[in-house]
Amino acid sequence: MTSFANLSAALAASRQSIAPPDSGSGLTLIAHKFGGSSLADADCFRRVADILLARDDAVQITVVSAMQGVTNALIALANAAAARDPQWQAQWSALRERHLQTARDLLGDKSGAVRVWLEARHADFADMLKALAVLGMPAGEALDAIQGFGEVWSSRLLHAHIESLGEECALLDAREVLVVGQGDLGVSVDWSVSAARLADWRASHPQRRVVITGFIARDSSGRITTLGRNGSDFSASIFAALFDARELHIWTDVDGVLSADPRLVPEAVSLDALSYEEACELAYFGAKVIHPQTMLPAMALGLPIFIRNTFNPAHAGTRIAVSGDASQNPVRGLSLADALAIINVEGAGMIGVPGTAERLFAALRDAKVSVVMISQGSSEHSICVVVRAEDCARAEVALAAVFGRELDRGQMQGISVTRDISVLAAVGDGMAGAPGVAARLFATLGRAQVNVRAIAQGASERNISVALASADASRALRAAHAGFWLSAHTISVGVIGPGNVGRTLLDQLQEAIPRLRRDANLDLRVRAIASSRKLVLGEGDSLLADWSGQLAASSLEADFERFTRHVHAQHLPHAVIIDCSASNDVAEHYADWLAAGIHVITPNKQAGSGPIARWHAIRDARASSGARWRYEATVGAGLPVISTLRDLIDTGDELTSIEGIFSGTLAWLFNRYDGSQPFSALVREALALGYTEPDPRDDLSGIDVARKLVILAREAGQALELDQVDVRGLVPQSLLRLDKDEAIAALETIDASLAGQLAAAKAKGCVLRYVARLDSRGNASVGLTELPANHAFANLRLTDNVVQFTSKRYADNPMIVQGPGAGRDVTAAGIFADLLRLGAALGARL
Repeated sequence: MTSFANLSAALAASRQSIAPPDSGSGLTLIAHKFGGSSLADADCFRRVADILLARDDAVQITVVSAMQGVTNALIALANAAAARDPQWQAQWSALRERHLQTARDLLGDKSGAVRVWLEARHADFADMLKALAVLGMPAGEALDAIQGFGEVWSSRLLHAHIESLGEECALLDAREVLVVGQGDLGVSVDWSVSAARLADWRASHPQRRVVITGFIARDSSGRITTLGRNGSDFSASIFAALFDARELHIWTDVDGVLSADPRLVPEAVSLDALSYEEACELAYFGAKVIHPQTMLPAMALGLPIFIRNTFNPAHAGTRIAVSGDASQNPVRGLSLADALAIINVEGAGMIGVPGTAERLFAALRDAKVSVVMISQGSSEHSICVVVRAEDCARAEVALAAVFGRELDRGQMQGISVTRDISVLAAVGDGMAGAPGVAARLFATLGRAQVNVRAIAQGASERNISVALASADASRALRAAHAGFWLSAHTISVGVIGPGNVGRTLLDQLQEAIPRLRRDANLDLRVRAIASSRKLVLGEGDSLLADWSGQLAASSLEADFERFTRHVHAQHLPHAVIIDCSASNDVAEHYADWLAAGIHVITPNKQAGSGPIARWHAIRDARASSGARWRYEATVGAGLPVISTLRDLIDTGDELTSIEGIFSGTLAWLFNRYDGSQPFSALVREALALGYTEPDPRDDLSGIDVARKLVILAREAGQALELDQVDVRGLVPQSLLRLDKDEAIAALETIDASLAGQLAAAKAKGCVLRYVARLDSRGNASVGLTELPANHAFANLRLTDNVVQFTSKRYADNPMIVQGPGAGRDVTAAGIFADLLRLGAALGARL
């Protein structure tokens, strides 16, 4: 067989006779190949002919596959007949009728000759099946011949249709020309013999258009054979080389080579250009558009290959050539190989012993086990190989036999097998010499809670492959695809508590999501919304568009387990639950959510100020999983209070005290309270304006302020419990015993006491403010306080919160954070800001 190195020389002598005699020099010949999905029925044949006839190729050769599903049907028929299954005759009849009907639909009144020909071919096929039934086994040579019938039939149909349109066209049965052999590395072409035979054939077939059967050939003894997996693509590449084509267009049912499997990553994009090597790497690890062997003849000649879509011929497709597109992302695409297993051979006795790897791979070779991936640590303590799942048991037996003596002596610790493994490969020529590519891949997988079992990277740096649990494969692929900015960073979002704040947040999300997708590569998908009674599940924009109506109409009762399962979907890389409730019951779930890798964002103060044991459990779960718990909006709504405190502590400052006005409601009340009207009247006005909780006692009790102080204390490293805060509320016990409406009606009860305190403060030139205080020794209090009229807290805007941090650095001039600290708009904005910080941490371009 002629090698690829001598391919050009082998073809040079024959090429003048391959072109039509009157073609002249410099003729542009374009090769095309159409797969089974492009030839599914008569309409598809018409579409293919339209594509070919619309082109201005000077010379055009077209290699065709069998009609969709026919090759599998032929193999099934051969096996059924050999097994003497009586159903084979009905299956043969259905296959025959499919081709005859296609001829009738395609050619109409001109179908007679083709139908007669098809009838004869199917009759011959039936005779072969009867012979197999007598033999009781599918003879290899007969099976090779049978497998190629589909290409013979489909090429005849396309040829007849093109001629029926008035175009001259030749039909080449590849078995007349193509001679191949079988070797250890698969099919090899006898280029010299094949080129000479093609030259002889072309001398008597000078037509501008040629239709050629794919997949089939003959061996050097003249026996019919096939080119194996993806054989028609290989045929196309072979004939493109034999005809000296300028380009090869492989037509399929997708817009070129995609950056990932679109079934797993709907956001996968069509790649404009790839190098041969990039395409080979992607194809080996699962990209189904093209097989590496297909490209071998094209690679040897530098022949560009275009992957095109029969059903979208206007799309340029993907160009595969010597070089790809260096200006693009260093990672051009990702592919995923499933149904694999890891076999790990481990033992201290392997260290420094020459020949161990040789014995391992020789054993696998003898067992006919192909190795997908190899990983070995520099310590030589273990060798890990990834093999196909169906080969796993055979490989394990072979290795146990080869290393049996070492296992018995304890020189090797064992041979372990891990099933249900997938391999994710990141591929790109631009990865070579580009620092940080591996770091980005592993960081992305880590953020998606994906554990990597084994790693491999070749010296070319064109491929980084990782083995991981198949259960994580889809999530890993989507996360990596987004991590290299090949698609948006997708976060599955669930919202609990669509009250005032939750409703406003959902409105803000609906408005911002299109912009975030466009500008920040961030895809926030609201997939579940739960109230205290109901639950609605959906997907992204369709849920957000009318979430209120869908929730009202939902028949699903609130169910946190179902809610969590839907939000934490395996096919999505990241999940976040936003708790906009004030529920202690919801806070009880935080630790479990975080432990499962679900991020939590909340303005709910119950978790941060609740029992210290639960608080520690939440933080431990966060630390163990790496999931984020963000709660900036629990103190100061949209103000950066917690983040400012963290910055002080993380940079080594020593906190002396925290003081502040943490309630927008109480700030408004005491900013307005000057004695001109009773305090109770101001409370009722604030209630009417929506500044208070539905039950104003929730604000006047001081517990909400105390909770915020506890959150800050814990953030500062103090193990403060809520009951350790000295809370001096404004509501007497007599009002606490009443129901809400009765309590509101009896608010005058507090007027006299507050009027007296106000008069006393004014006499001293002071004002009244409801202040929270915490010192470095853990002393914590909240209550009504007299402050000098020139104090920073004495001159706030109506609902402003203010927090004053006194520290070693900020001793003489404390740091103050001030601004609106209440209201649904600013609170929702604070939650949204935490969500965007999460997106940035996960890799979005914010």
